[in-house]
Amino acid sequence: MLAPAKINLALHVTGRRADGYHLLDSLAVFTRFGDRLQIEPAERDAFSVSGPFASGVSLDDDNLVVKAREALRREAGAARTPPVAIRLEKNLPIASGVGGGSSDAAAALNGLARLWALDIDEAELARIGLTLGADLPMCLKAKPLIARGIGDELSPLAGFPALALVLVNPGVAVSTPEVFKALSRRDSEALPPLPSRLDFHTIWNWLETTRNDLEPAARSIQPAVDETLKALKRAGAAFARMSGSGATCFGLFETGNVAKRAAIDIRGRHPGWFVAATRSMEAD
Repeated sequence: MLAPAKINLALHVTGRRADGYHLLDSLAVFTRFGDRLQIEPAERDAFSVSGPFASGVSLDDDNLVVKAREALRREAGAARTPPVAIRLEKNLPIASGVGGGSSDAAAALNGLARLWALDIDEAELARIGLTLGADLPMCLKAKPLIARGIGDELSPLAGFPALALVLVNPGVAVSTPEVFKALSRRDSEALPPLPSRLDFHTIWNWLETTRNDLEPAARSIQPAVDETLKALKRAGAAFARMSGSGATCFGLFETGNVAKRAAIDIRGRHPGWFVAATRSMEAD
C-alpha cells in the first residue's frame, strides 16, 4: 500500500472552534512518492519499520498505524480481524507538514479493510479515521480535493491534473501546535473559486492569489523554511510554498523532467536535505 505525501497547495485558516480546533480551507493533492505499507496475515500482531526515516518512528501503541489497526478491530470485532504483520517503509520526513503519519494510518485502514474482507464503506472508514486525526478522511481519499472545516469536509476536484513537484525538507522538524500558537490571525477569507479550466498555468496563476497562512508563523520559528523556499526558486520552480505546518516546501514545475533536473541541482547544493521529484495523483 502506498501512503502518499499530502501537499497543501493552498491553506487558509478561516476560524477556530470552541474546542480549540482550527477551521481550514485548503486545496490538497497527494503524490506518487510516499511511505509504503506491507500487510499480511500472521500468528500474532507485529509492527516494524524500515527506511531512511525509520529511526524517528515510534513502535508502541502511540503509533497511528497501530492505533488504526486497533480502531478497525474494535469496530469489526476480534473474530473478523485476526493477527497481522505490518511493515512500514518510512520514506517521508517526520513532523514535516506532508501528513506522513496520517497517510500511513489511512493506508493501514484501507489495507486492513481489504485483507480482512470487511463490509465497510468509505464513509465508515472516514468516521473511524476522524477519531485518529483530522487529516485522516482526506488521506483516505488521496485524490485532489478541497478540505474545509477541521479538514473533514471534503470536495473532490474532478478534472484536476497531475502536477510535477519537487519536495524539499531542510532536515528540521516543526511543531504543529507551536505554529498554530504563533498565528497572527485566525479569520482569513475562504479560498477563491478555482478556474473553470485546470492546467499548469491556470493553477499556477490561481495559487498566486492564495496563501499558506501557517507559513509566516513557521518561518518565524524555523528560519530554514526561508532557505528551502529560496533553494526551490533558485532551481527554477515556477511557484514555491511551504506545505501544511512545515518545514517541507514544494516547488511547482511545468514538466517532470524539469522537476528531476531541479531536484538534482538542490541535492548537489544541499546534500543533507530531503529532496524528492514526484508527480501528484490526478483526479479520477
